[in-house]
Amino acid sequence: MNVWCFITLLFFAPFLNGQEYATWKDNSLTLNNGVVNREIIIENGQIHTKSLKIKGSDLNFDSQESKEFSLEIDGKVCDGESGWNLISFNSATDSHKGAGATVRLQGLKEFEGIVAEITYLLYPDLPVIRKQINLRNNSGKEIRIESFDIEKLILGFSFVEAVTYANYGRQKHLSTYIGDWDDPLIAIHSYSQSAGILLGNESPGVLKRTAYNTAYNNADIGLTHKGENYPFRKYIKNGDSWLSPRVFVIPYTGSADPWKIMNTTLADFVRRHMGLRINEIGKRPTVMYNNYVPFYDNFKDSLLTILSIPASECGIKQFEIDCGWHTTEDNIGKPVSWIENTGDWITDKKKFPNGLKPVFDEIRSKGMEPGIWISVGSAATKSKVFKDHPEWAARNEKGESVNLHTTGGIDLNTMCFGTGWVDYIENKILGLVRNEGLGFVKLDLTVATSAYVTDYKKSGCSATDHPFHKDREESLIVIYERLFKLFDKLHSVAPNLYIDCTFETAGKLQLIDYAFCQHAEGNWLTNIGEPYPVGAFRIRNLTWWKSPVIPASSLIIGNLQVDSPDFIQELQTLIGSFPIVLGDLRKLSREKKVEIRQWTDWISEMQAKYSYDLFRQDLPSFGEPTEGSWDAWSRINTDTKKGGIIGVFRQGSLDDKRTVSVPGLAKNDHYRVNLAPKGDKIIELTGIELEEKGFIVKMENKYDSKLFEIELIKK
Repeated sequence: MNVWCFITLLFFAPFLNGQEYATWKDNSLTLNNGVVNREIIIENGQIHTKSLKIKGSDLNFDSQESKEFSLEIDGKVCDGESGWNLISFNSATDSHKGAGATVRLQGLKEFEGIVAEITYLLYPDLPVIRKQINLRNNSGKEIRIESFDIEKLILGFSFVEAVTYANYGRQKHLSTYIGDWDDPLIAIHSYSQSAGILLGNESPGVLKRTAYNTAYNNADIGLTHKGENYPFRKYIKNGDSWLSPRVFVIPYTGSADPWKIMNTTLADFVRRHMGLRINEIGKRPTVMYNNYVPFYDNFKDSLLTILSIPASECGIKQFEIDCGWHTTEDNIGKPVSWIENTGDWITDKKKFPNGLKPVFDEIRSKGMEPGIWISVGSAATKSKVFKDHPEWAARNEKGESVNLHTTGGIDLNTMCFGTGWVDYIENKILGLVRNEGLGFVKLDLTVATSAYVTDYKKSGCSATDHPFHKDREESLIVIYERLFKLFDKLHSVAPNLYIDCTFETAGKLQLIDYAFCQHAEGNWLTNIGEPYPVGAFRIRNLTWWKSPVIPASSLIIGNLQVDSPDFIQELQTLIGSFPIVLGDLRKLSREKKVEIRQWTDWISEMQAKYSYDLFRQDLPSFGEPTEGSWDAWSRINTDTKKGGIIGVFRQGSLDDKRTVSVPGLAKNDHYRVNLAPKGDKIIELTGIELEEKGFIVKMENKYDSKLFEIELIKK
């Protein structure tokens, strides 16, 4: 018996019968949950995947040449072929039913003292393999890691016959592809094989990198490389370790395109096992009001109290106060803009003589949850916190404090999360939770990179004296990690606090990803204010674009106004994502409030019956929302199969009717299709009839919409 086998049996013996999804024989680790099978070989100082297959298919998704992972340590390439001694195998689990194994390797030669702990997790009944690497530094010196590919495969079908579905899985690309921040997931689909693989990346923000065919047929998932615009870098001190983000793969066969897999297998994994906050929070909002339009920062307590009355009458459940409630110590009582009042987060007593609590109490008394806006990483130059702690500011290469949010012209400083700013802003938010009863918070503006600045060098923090990062490159990962720790701390104190982390904080236009969704429930994606039908159409298009990958109810899209003459049409669009409304509620007639209340009550009823907000699917034969066509979505509870809701939209089409088929229901159960919101019966069909036969929806107007309940009536 060689030393490798001896070590393996010594450490692995308790693991052989105790782990459902992992077994070890000779030099091979087999991961198998009955759906997906991955065999990993460790021999001759190397680790690589020998095969990756799914049940019922002989197709090997990996061609046995993969290096398993790759990174640079102090400028030297380190991968699965760099020389490793096996230390141990151990069972591994997570808190969301994941189970598998952790392989612990000791580096040899130039990487002596480097320990790589590679964890593979599988999940019940799904062809998903999730991977994460913990690097431990016992080398006797500090090391610098860069260009980290956490997963590294060579696919078993040629790029010549494959197409990359990128940008949230919705855009097609041929041959070589290097993904960016808009790629929490890409699909590599082989038309000739009717098969493919989803590549999931849980790295944060602009640090995501997923690449295909940069070397022949390779598939790499991980963090950005050095030399790229937003390069990942991390320094690990001797004796310390660093845990990478997670990545995952989902191989599939028997599908003409990957969207079916995204709507089923991926959606099930994300909802059941990924640990996203929208799926974890006990109390999820249904309809929210925000006062930003038309009031901006021109409001006071009496106006908000007045607005809370029609908001409650309309059935709104959450009432959010946007920017303008706050001031700084120097600006108390002065007529300056909200941006000049960031940092100290003092309630403006000119607007709120008795503080926020009476307004919050009034909102709660009307059955609504109060929320508030805060710029989580910004401080005006005249703020007390900036004057007291200028060392907390993010700095450029010259050592000057910087405004990362815009190209200039406004008095704003971006504060660095690699400093004591984190504790400061945590205490400010928790003070509002404890003292005012804050129910949810909208956290906004740039922390690491800007959605509006094109100069990539104007990002991160170049300070060399901040305690948690050494340079600009390392600051990017540090800012993201410490931002997420802030969110987690807020949730630990207030488990039902709803955090809306906007796209501006995420760092790019309309950016949302798995990393942010694991720590924040929602994301204000953008502001769309064009009148109907353009604004509603844009919202449906944006939701269609993101929703195969990201939970639809995390997509918060302003700024459709409740006092719009076409608001009911716009509300039907908003129900496909997360319904947030703005506008002057005082303008609503009694009749309009009654009509809106009928819809918000229907939303609450549907949510109580189906928990529809955790689901969204594409409907067959309806594609991307396009002018001159029809589009549709479904939000069917595919776990209980008791039903759900669907939305159908005519966007200028010459056709006045379409057949709608609804998959995802129990085939032999009977369902009734009811027209929303009054519940008028349209038709009764079995689940198989709804999928294969469908029902006809007719609309007289070229721009129109209808929503339906799909209700189980007999099993």
